[in-house]
Amino acid sequence: MQTLETIRDYIRWGASQFSKAELFHGHGTATAIDDAAALVLHSLHLPYDLAECYFSSRLTQAEREKIAALIQRRVNERIPSAYLMQEAVFAGLKFYVDQRVLVPRSPFAELIQEQFSPWVDPDQVHNVLDLCTGSACIAIACAYAFPDAQVDAVDLSPDALEVAKINLAKHKLESQLALYQSDLFTALPAKKYDLIVSNPPYVAISEWEQLPDEFHAEPEMGFTGGESGLDLVIKILVDAAEYLTDQGILVVEVGSSAETLQSQFSNIPFYWLDFEQGGDGVFLLTAEQVFTFNEQFKKAMG
Repeated sequence: MQTLETIRDYIRWGASQFSKAELFHGHGTATAIDDAAALVLHSLHLPYDLAECYFSSRLTQAEREKIAALIQRRVNERIPSAYLMQEAVFAGLKFYVDQRVLVPRSPFAELIQEQFSPWVDPDQVHNVLDLCTGSACIAIACAYAFPDAQVDAVDLSPDALEVAKINLAKHKLESQLALYQSDLFTALPAKKYDLIVSNPPYVAISEWEQLPDEFHAEPEMGFTGGESGLDLVIKILVDAAEYLTDQGILVVEVGSSAETLQSQFSNIPFYWLDFEQGGDGVFLLTAEQVFTFNEQFKKAMG
């Protein structure tokens, strides 16, 4: 430790420690170097896009000790760095996070930044619904993308909604975004939405049990969707028919359960979206499709 002096030194050392410990990186960072860089720069109150010329800056003793402690916690506790920093970046925006919510990392960010083009006319999006909102990162990003729209965000977890409230205040969107504690649509007022989005729990219980330690630091409630992983997804498909406008769209992330969903409804033309920035397992259905196949969805729910 005596030879570590600069920002670059600590990023390199942190990455080496993470690689040696065989940590999992997938909660906003893809590699050990990215993970270490995020921790180091955040602890120094520096931007993640810091100019190269600053990486040779020497650190004070207090800064070194703070960074070393964070890196050791990341190794020893195997929790995502976002929880250590209590911050995550999603769609270019910063959010408060802790272990009451999943770490934001959905490919939805790309869709939101593109205003769901070409699927909707941004000027015609007046009401947006985000189901299973967690930290409210998707809902808040949608509020930025559609500044004239009213956004409603739903979660069943009171703990998650407390985090969502923090982020709502952080982004000063209380007049545009409403939070509801609800089991999906059940506590919502009668209303039609031009855009319904959801990143619900979609992991099969058996799959969740095999995930790396970092995932088990996150709330199980945000992950598991029953034996198949699709319990909540099918409920959304059924009930969305009552809440979509005629020209609305439904966009849902189902991740690793995409193949299971498509095989269960083999005749339904889910549109599986492609992402330039990485990610998959997100489908889109038009309101017409949701209406057309509603009876089939109901039969699947039993």
